[in-house]
Amino acid sequence: MTINFIGAGPGAPDLITVRGLAQIREADVVLYAGSLVPPEVVAEAKPDARVIDTAPLTLDEIVAEMAAADAAGLNVARVHSGDPSLYGAVAEQMRRLDALGIAYAVTPGVPAFAAAAAALCAELTLPDIAQTVILTRTAVRSSKMPPGEDLASLGKSGATLAIHLSVANLAHVVSELTPLYGAECPVAVAVRVSWPDQTLIRGTLADIRDKVKAEGVTRTALILVGPALAQTGFTDSRLYAPDHTHSSRPRKAKQAPS
Repeated sequence: MTINFIGAGPGAPDLITVRGLAQIREADVVLYAGSLVPPEVVAEAKPDARVIDTAPLTLDEIVAEMAAADAAGLNVARVHSGDPSLYGAVAEQMRRLDALGIAYAVTPGVPAFAAAAAALCAELTLPDIAQTVILTRTAVRSSKMPPGEDLASLGKSGATLAIHLSVANLAHVVSELTPLYGAECPVAVAVRVSWPDQTLIRGTLADIRDKVKAEGVTRTALILVGPALAQTGFTDSRLYAPDHTHSSRPRKAKQAPS
C-alpha cells in the first residue's frame, strides 16, 4: 500500500507527469483538490476507485480518509495542483501521516510559475539582468509572512519575482515594488495558466492594476515582476560562446600551419 502525493501541474491535463498519471490510474482511492485539479486528470482513475473531492473537507477528514485506506491496504493518490512543494498545504498532511506511522511518497508537478513563463515565451533569468527567481506571496487572509519575507525586503534583490495567491492584493504589490523596480518595470499576470480560459495580462507597475481590474480578475492568478520580462537589453549567455569550452565541447586543437 502506498500514499502518493502527486502534483497535477497548473491546469492543462496533459501537463501532469507520466509518473503522476500512472499513479492515479493505479490508485484505489483518489483524493483531489476539486477547485484546482482538472476533472480530466481524476477521470483517469480506474472505474472502481473511490474518488473524493477534498475541497469541502478539513485536514482531519482528509487524513482520516488516507488512514482508513492505509488500514485497508489500498493505494492512495493525493492529487494537488501545481507542484506539491509550493503552497500546497502538503507538509501538514505529511506530519500527520508521520505521527501515524504511515508511509508516503511525493511526485513533483509542473509549477505555475514555469507554466506562466512558457505561456509568455519568457526566460525569467537573463544574463546581466536577473539570475535569480524568488517565489513568494503576500498575506491577505492566509498565514502571515515571516519576518524579512515582505516584498519591500525581497524586492531589494532586483530578482524576478513570482508572486502567488496575491492578485487580490495587487495594490499592495504595486506600492511595495514601484520604489524598487520603477514604475515602468514589466509585469505579467497569468490567470488560470494552461487552462482553456487562460488569460495573460501584460503591463507595467504603473498600469497593471487598471488592466487587471478591467479583466475582472480576482483569483487563480500568478504575478510576475521584473526587468527580465522585457526580454531586451541582455547579453548572450556564455554557454554557447565560441571561446567557452567545457567537457562536452573541449577546446579545439590548433592546426599547424601548412
